[in-house]
Amino acid sequence: MNTAAQKNELIFGYSSGNLSEAKSLFVSMYLFLNSVAAKKASIFDNILAENLVELDEVAPKKINYKDCIDAGSKENLEYKINKNYNPLTNLIGNIDKLQWKSIYKGFKEFNLPLKDSDTIKLIKMDPGTSVPLHSHNGKEYILVIDGSFCDEYGEYKKGDMQINDQNIKHHPSASDSNGCVCLSITENDVVFFGKFASILNLFTFIKSFFK
Repeated sequence: MNTAAQKNELIFGYSSGNLSEAKSLFVSMYLFLNSVAAKKASIFDNILAENLVELDEVAPKKINYKDCIDAGSKENLEYKINKNYNPLTNLIGNIDKLQWKSIYKGFKEFNLPLKDSDTIKLIKMDPGTSVPLHSHNGKEYILVIDGSFCDEYGEYKKGDMQINDQNIKHHPSASDSNGCVCLSITENDVVFFGKFASILNLFTFIKSFFK
């Protein structure tokens, strides 16, 4: 499931403005952290811009050099594109100062204040912490913000994205040295497997009533 085509589809959806608020924030952070993904987004932006110009229903605005000079007025110059602009911290502030909610030892969460059908949150895993074997009823999107984690499918470092669905079962473990902070979107509840699966799934079921 974690294919380049899935990631490109997500980036294209962002460029075309067709993503939800949660996924838009998720992708904007992906582009901020991953230069390769940002270049792909730039290509998609240019393609969409060219198609927009060719639409008969959209008439390009005729401007002259004076319009360009006026656009660079003092008021407009006050807003500059900052390459260090972080869309996540712009929304929630310093990640280190968040009021994390402890789920179990070594595993914390912070729900982002967005009204969306998708659940988007930050996950913080202390060094060596792992999550029991699980899958998802819908898609799960994971973006590593800091540190790294590994599972049955590889190692994921800062700026890496993983996309999973109900066909994927994995057992993520945070790096033993730095732990891991991830931005995560889940479209539906987690389904656990293994020794304590029945208890964990019951907890997930009860928790769903308080979303």
